[in-house]
Amino acid sequence: MNTFKRRRLVAAGAAGAALAGTMALQAPALADPDDSADVRVTVDIEEIREPGVLAMSIAGDSVALSEDGSTLLVRQFVGTLPTVTVTDTRTEEEVPAGAAWAVLGSATDFAGSAGQAPISAGHLGWAPRLLDGGDTGLVTEGEEVVTVLDEPTQPGNNVGLVDQELLVSTFDSGAVAGDSYSVNADVYLRTPAEVAAGEYTSTLTLSLFE
Repeated sequence: MNTFKRRRLVAAGAAGAALAGTMALQAPALADPDDSADVRVTVDIEEIREPGVLAMSIAGDSVALSEDGSTLLVRQFVGTLPTVTVTDTRTEEEVPAGAAWAVLGSATDFAGSAGQAPISAGHLGWAPRLLDGGDTGLVTEGEEVVTVLDEPTQPGNNVGLVDQELLVSTFDSGAVAGDSYSVNADVYLRTPAEVAAGEYTSTLTLSLFE
């Protein structure tokens, strides 16, 4: 090979090397500043479940007694207790093992509005009546409590509503949870025939216990 051809080949090789080098060192492609992409974010939030409760409500806050069934020796005044409802929104698992609930009632003495001598709460009796006991048969009304002027209808029940007397109850709270139960009572005041005339007032307190 003559000198001229050798120089041309060397020059061509150098040019090819330079071109190859240029291609290998080419700058990377850049994203368009206006490009965007979305990322979907999801979350599953469960509803907050409030624990159930055991509660009592009363359909009214008073009862007026009216005279009915009086005799020559005893005056009688009767009325109906407003409906009492026990509602238990708990699940059986939320109820403590072995729990039982009951509504008890007791009354204060009847105070006269014009200074009459009071009538003791022993003269006030009731006969509970279950209105809705559910389907379990485990909710029952209390026994009748008669007054101090009566002969007992159950052993020792002629005491009136002086102490806490049973209105309604269950012995198994868990088995009756998740439902409502209602009860009322026939209420009667029996006094001696010579009781002083005038207006009297007593407070009957109902309490739910478990």
